[in-house]
Amino acid sequence: QVQLVESGGGLVQAGGSLRLSCAASGIFFRANTMGWYRQAPGKQRELVATISSSGSTNYADSVKGRFTISRDNAKNTVYLEMNSLKPEDTANYYCNAVVVITTWTFPSSLWGQGTQVTVSS
Repeated sequence: QVQLVESGGGLVQAGGSLRLSCAASGIFFRANTMGWYRQAPGKQRELVATISSSGSTNYADSVKGRFTISRDNAKNTVYLEMNSLKPEDTANYYCNAVVVITTWTFPSSLWGQGTQVTVSS
């Protein structure tokens, strides 16, 4: 019913930058926390960054100072600006949103399909 669509992934050299976008489409009442997670081959999915509806942010230690998460509530979109990329940042990046579909439903945790980020040496 509500869909998250990521974009902006690609292949970059170490030290480069990428900006990921995730737009929530469909009918829903409210989006609470939104965030980005990533999963490298053979690894567990890990949190990258989250941002609350009020703008409070949380980052994984490995990306602090390099990545910036932001959101545009009018566009129902969350962004992840990635700078000084390292080969270890290579992963499939997934958008997540905690969404209240209607006023009477429990919040639902929704996931995008993922966008691949590959950082070469």
